[in-house]
Amino acid sequence: MKLFIFLLPLIGIAGLGYTFWKTAWINKLSDGTEKMRNISIRIAQGAMAFLKAEYKILIFFVVIVAALLAFKGYFEKESSAFVAFSFVAGALCSGLAGFLGMRVATKANVRTTHAAESSLGKALEVAFTGGSVMGLGVVGLGVIGLSTLFLFYHYGIGAEWTISKVINTITGFSLGASSIALFTRVGGGIFTKAADIGADMVGKVEAGIPEDHPLNPATIADNVGDNVGDVAGMGADLFESYVGSILGTMVLGIVFVGNPAFQNGFNGLNGVLLPLFLSAAGIICSIIGAMFVRVKEGWGPHKALNIGEFIAAALMLAASFFIIKWVMPESWTIDGKTYSQYGVFWATIVGLMAGLLIGKITEHYTGTHTKPVSLIVRQSIAGSATNIISGIGVGMKSTCFPTLVIAGGIVFSYYLAGLYGIALAAVGMLANTGIQLAVDAYGPISDNAGGIAEMSERPKHVRERTSKLDGVGNTTAAIGKGFAIGSAALTSLVLFVAFAQQAHLKTINLTNTVVIAGLFIGGMMPFLFSSLAIAAVGKAAMSMINEVRRQFVSIPELKAALEVMKKHESNLDNVSPEEKAILEKADGKAEYEKCVSISTTSSLKEMVLPGLLAILVPVVIGFTPGLGAEALAGMLVGLTVTGVMLAIFQSNTGGAWDNAKKMIEEGVEVDGVVYKSGSEVHKSTVVGDTVGDPLKDTSGPSLNILMKLTLIVALIIAPSL
Repeated sequence: MKLFIFLLPLIGIAGLGYTFWKTAWINKLSDGTEKMRNISIRIAQGAMAFLKAEYKILIFFVVIVAALLAFKGYFEKESSAFVAFSFVAGALCSGLAGFLGMRVATKANVRTTHAAESSLGKALEVAFTGGSVMGLGVVGLGVIGLSTLFLFYHYGIGAEWTISKVINTITGFSLGASSIALFTRVGGGIFTKAADIGADMVGKVEAGIPEDHPLNPATIADNVGDNVGDVAGMGADLFESYVGSILGTMVLGIVFVGNPAFQNGFNGLNGVLLPLFLSAAGIICSIIGAMFVRVKEGWGPHKALNIGEFIAAALMLAASFFIIKWVMPESWTIDGKTYSQYGVFWATIVGLMAGLLIGKITEHYTGTHTKPVSLIVRQSIAGSATNIISGIGVGMKSTCFPTLVIAGGIVFSYYLAGLYGIALAAVGMLANTGIQLAVDAYGPISDNAGGIAEMSERPKHVRERTSKLDGVGNTTAAIGKGFAIGSAALTSLVLFVAFAQQAHLKTINLTNTVVIAGLFIGGMMPFLFSSLAIAAVGKAAMSMINEVRRQFVSIPELKAALEVMKKHESNLDNVSPEEKAILEKADGKAEYEKCVSISTTSSLKEMVLPGLLAILVPVVIGFTPGLGAEALAGMLVGLTVTGVMLAIFQSNTGGAWDNAKKMIEEGVEVDGVVYKSGSEVHKSTVVGDTVGDPLKDTSGPSLNILMKLTLIVALIIAPSL
């Protein structure tokens, strides 16, 4: 049995091997014309410059926190100074996951544009392959990190340690992953939305030029933002979710160690190792599923992506059955209740099915041409105000069914396998993170491809194909966020139970004033966090808008070209030779680097305070005289409940507004009238999309990291309370 434990890192390495293989395949593809290459290089340089600047700041944070953890762990019986080593390893793996994904994304974008010249299917293949590098890189690094640390501590330096001490020391890995994920998600989100809002409000609404037009100075920064926010940020986000769900289950699996039913080949470690085995199987299933993503004649991109996901899910279902039957005993009794391996299997399936259900519900509320999004389009005819009112209504309503699914998943999985069943439901929901993230990361690659097509003035059919890919990408991104939020709810519950055990809290008394005070503080935290993140986007966007306006007025070539664009309403089929010469003279005159610099400086400055909130608040509450563990427990419950609701609301509201805008840009008929880009209705949907941008790409997806990071900090300080 030990042999299989030692194979776990090798399966993680196989996941990384897949990423290197696919990266090499992408590098061999043609990157199009010289103009396309130059644009792509600018995007790649801007993205890497941002990541380098961000990581320089985060190095100081990692060093300081590692030193504090080493000091704390050294003096605790059930921990170790090596918790600092785990923390650094988690931070490095999280940063590396974002770096690898973003590096290949900045190569895949221009190759997707070039592939779109030949066919939609080829373009999808390139974009999805780029996304799969991100997906398999995340799960590969997660399994390598956790399994290697387990082997290192349990069979190496900590051979004499208790299993509780081993797992407590490994929790630093999740803390490192969550810390980097929060800063990366918030920083990347501020960057991308500041650029996006500047490009949209001045370019589309005020100047009336198409999205990603080369005359717009913010367009390079916008495309850089897609990579730092939606690729690197998203990768770090799901890496943290993936690691957190596995580690939470390992913590609860400790309870089985002394149970007589578990004294077989795994020496009682069955419950601790099961989530690692399931995650390793998920890597293999994701690789196989990814190979089936192909566009056949008559298929759209969405169907092709669904085929890959469903094949991976079916394979994971079968693999889960055999792994659980192999690892877990037939039945066992804990606290007078009897559970079975079949109960554990069904609890895992409950999580998998809950994830798929949340994905489909999210798709209903955010997908193009669905009833809720079509309602927003219809109400946009009356103006921006009704667009925003309708979008908020759709977003609020969208919290209902995902919440019921999460609640049902908690009840059913607990009934089937107790608290351990809830933990496994979270693992089941994220078991196929490899392909889920591949589908997710494909979106920003397609978005970049469309931007490159527009800026390099490729034929109209190329832009149409990339727009189709991008429209599906908006929906897949919303579905990915739904998965992350759903798993965050389950994982947060698991981490809360682990915290209560470590802090020796058997019950939480809701009539206790201290607990109620904690509930209110926790309920307020997601709103304060969201406020800080949204305000940061607003500040950065204002700077970007002023810069774009300045360039449009002060650069003569841009000013003259914009007058030509306005005269012909951006339709350049019938421009005169003189007007064409004016447009050609303006090519390359926009000062793109200044816009990239504004987004970089603003995001790095503004990401610090929201990031520190999750780390400092639980420490302050836990160690304040008169508050302590009970108040902290109340705070964690309040944070989780409001955090889940607010995250779903913000992600779905922003996604619905975005796709309402996409529907108008594709051309949509309402009551016999066709509305297209450039119309007043289009401007209304652009305003709605702009309001939704920081919700869906900055504060919304960051909330699930806030919840888990706060809980992990609480779990680490629990023995000291």
